[in-house]
Amino acid sequence: MKWPGAPFLHGLAAPVGVLFAAAVLWILVHATAALIVLAAGWGVILVRHALNIDRLTRWAESSLDAHVPEGTGPWQAAFAALYRRTRTRRAHERDLAHTIERFQSAAEAIPDGMVVLDASHRIKWANARAQRMLGLDLGHDVGAPLMNLVRQPAFVRYIESGDFSQAVVLDSQRDPGSTLAMQVVPFGVAEKLLICRDITEIEAVARMRRDFIANVSHELKTPLTVISGFIETLQELDLDERQRVRFLQLMQEQSASMQRLVEDLLTLSALESEHNPVADEPFAIVPLLLHVSSDAKGLAKGKHEIALDIGDAATVTGSRDELASAFGNLVSNAIRYTPSGGTITLAWRIEADGTGVFSVADTGIGIGPEHLPRLTERFYRVDRSRSRATGGTGLGLAIVKHVLLRHQADLDIASEPGKGSRFSVRLPARRVQRVPSGEEIAATPAGPVEPVRSAS
Repeated sequence: MKWPGAPFLHGLAAPVGVLFAAAVLWILVHATAALIVLAAGWGVILVRHALNIDRLTRWAESSLDAHVPEGTGPWQAAFAALYRRTRTRRAHERDLAHTIERFQSAAEAIPDGMVVLDASHRIKWANARAQRMLGLDLGHDVGAPLMNLVRQPAFVRYIESGDFSQAVVLDSQRDPGSTLAMQVVPFGVAEKLLICRDITEIEAVARMRRDFIANVSHELKTPLTVISGFIETLQELDLDERQRVRFLQLMQEQSASMQRLVEDLLTLSALESEHNPVADEPFAIVPLLLHVSSDAKGLAKGKHEIALDIGDAATVTGSRDELASAFGNLVSNAIRYTPSGGTITLAWRIEADGTGVFSVADTGIGIGPEHLPRLTERFYRVDRSRSRATGGTGLGLAIVKHVLLRHQADLDIASEPGKGSRFSVRLPARRVQRVPSGEEIAATPAGPVEPVRSAS
């Protein structure tokens, strides 16, 4: 271990040596010689110190990465100490840079946008997702106030309020139709972290939930109001038998309407449940089509012509009851929106690629193109008054959609106002097996199916 005073003693060696030499010459030779040696020695010492001070000054004024010069004499230890400190600092800087790099890598992996702000809300750094969400460019926007780039009044008020306990919800300026939740989180001494999250889907689900509750309440309110009114009338007025029977009949119709609505809601809930997997079992499609056709004739009550065209016998793998419900809803829909005397054609075929196609074509009132994208939404009706008059719950096509999703099938809709519509269910080839002509699957009984549910 080095003694702490060693550099000090090493620095005194040269001056002491010069003084000793001058003293010897003073005694043995002459005072003049002693003064000359003393002056020359001290001059050399001063020059050496001046050179080392110059090296130190030049190094201090250079960049932080400049190499520490080598000192001479007693300065050698001082420069060596500076070198060790510089090397330690560089090691700390490398560790810090590695930590920052890891932080940035982690921030890039986070599915949310992140912006680091200083005390004045100026941009210091942002991950790629935040740059896309907010339209930032770090090449130009570093150091710029964030409010100069995100100028929505609600966001400006949020920043100026200083209350960051809750997030502020904004419509995206970059992506119309998207919704962002933005929240500032203070950290460090005066820095802040702005977290941006795309909540478009969450907002859509919340909006659908609100609309769903409002629609269910509205659908139940009308029959409940009717029933309540008839009950009050029966209680307060002395009605003859004919009026009493008529009121009870109307009450029964409204009760049946509410029952159908509840049943369809329960069906939708079961179809959407993760704990209700599809019962994939093979069944013959022809008996099912005959059953659906028979129900269609019962619903039509002779007012429509029902035609059935079976192109190919086949075995289908899936839930027979669910597909029967989906097919029945399409048929019920066609009958409901086709005037008396019209024709509803049910058809089944297998295409060249093995896809099984069940279609329902009608000569009804048709549907405008603006309505087609929303037909499978819950409670969506092209004509609300007409749907209520015909007993629809507004959930039929939503049930069809969820049944088909569970079977990886598609629904194609083609319609023209005044000329009718065609709804086609396309079952994937892996679920359809063609039956050779003349053969039937005796081992697969037709079995009972659920009654055709009302459609929207």
